[in-house]
Amino acid sequence: MLTHVGAQGEPIQLDVEGKTVRISSPDRVYFPERGETKLDLVNYYLSVGDGIVRALRDRPCMLHRFPKGVTEKKVHQKRLPAGAPDWIETCEIFFPRYGRTADELCVTELGSVIWAVQMSTVEFHPWNSRRFDPEVPDEWRIDLDPMPDCPFDRIQRVAHVVEEILDELGMRGFPKTSGGRGLHIYVRIAPEWGFPQVRRAALAFAHEVERRAPSEVTTMWWRKDRDPTAVFVDYNQNTRDHTMASAYSVRGNPRATVSAPLRWNEIDNITPDDFTIATMPARFAELGDLHAEIDDVAYRIDTLLDWADRDDLPEDDNSELE
Repeated sequence: MLTHVGAQGEPIQLDVEGKTVRISSPDRVYFPERGETKLDLVNYYLSVGDGIVRALRDRPCMLHRFPKGVTEKKVHQKRLPAGAPDWIETCEIFFPRYGRTADELCVTELGSVIWAVQMSTVEFHPWNSRRFDPEVPDEWRIDLDPMPDCPFDRIQRVAHVVEEILDELGMRGFPKTSGGRGLHIYVRIAPEWGFPQVRRAALAFAHEVERRAPSEVTTMWWRKDRDPTAVFVDYNQNTRDHTMASAYSVRGNPRATVSAPLRWNEIDNITPDDFTIATMPARFAELGDLHAEIDDVAYRIDTLLDWADRDDLPEDDNSELE
C-alpha cells in the first residue's frame, strides 16, 4: 500500500550485527512507481547482507543519495556524509584534478551499509581497488554497455564471447546485471599494476571481443562515432576514480532494479527487470551469493598486456574528454 506524502513514520532503532542504526522517516516512499519505502530499502540490504558487504568490503565508495526518493534530485557523494558514528571506516582519497582529498566510506560490515541507507543512499559505487593501496586495482571490470538502439539479446550474445575469451585465458569471470540494460563481468586480478596498465589491458581485451564479434561490438572512443545498435565494451570503467554500481546495489530508478549476480548459464534466460528489491531477497535466500568465490583466485594480466603491446595500444587516459 502506498504511503501518502508526509506520512513518513516514527524513527526506529535497528541492531545490525551489534551496531545500532537509527532509521528516520522509515515510511518515506523512495520508489513511487512501486510503492517501496526507505524501510523496504533497508530490509532489502539486510536480506543480501553477506553479498553487499563482500562486494564493497574495504573499497573506497561513492554514494548515490536520493534524499527525497529516486524521482527527485540525486546527490553524488564522494565525501562521507556528516554525522557518521565513530565505527564507520573511511579511506582518504586524493583527487589531483582539484588538488583536494576526501574521506570516502569503506564498508567493513553490514552496519555501515545500513547507516549509508539511513543517509538516503540507494546506490553504492565502489572503486576497483582497496583502501590498503587505493592506487593499485585488484578488480578488472568488463562493462557491456548497450548503445541506445541495442537489443538485450545482443548483450547476451556478446557476454558469451567474453566468457569464451576468459576461458581461453584461464580466468573466471563473475557476471551480473548492471541494474540497467547492460551486463558487467568482474575478474579478480593480482594487485600488481596501476590504473593505466589495468585500463590498457582492458582495452586490449575489448579489442579482442570486437575482433570476434565485429558486427555487434564497438570500442570506438567517441559516442557520436558508435553504431547506435552496438555493444560498447567500456574499458574506461577501469580508469582511476571511475566507479560502477556494485553487485547487489539497488539502482536509482522507479522500478527499483538491482545489479544482480548471475550464473553464466542464466544469461540467455533473463531480462534486466527480473531483479528488483522485491525479487532478490528470495533469490539470495535460495542461491546465496553467486560471487562468494570471487576472492578465491587473483589472476595475472600479463597476456592482456602482451596483446596491448602487439596492438600498440597507448597507456594515456583521455576518459574525461567525453
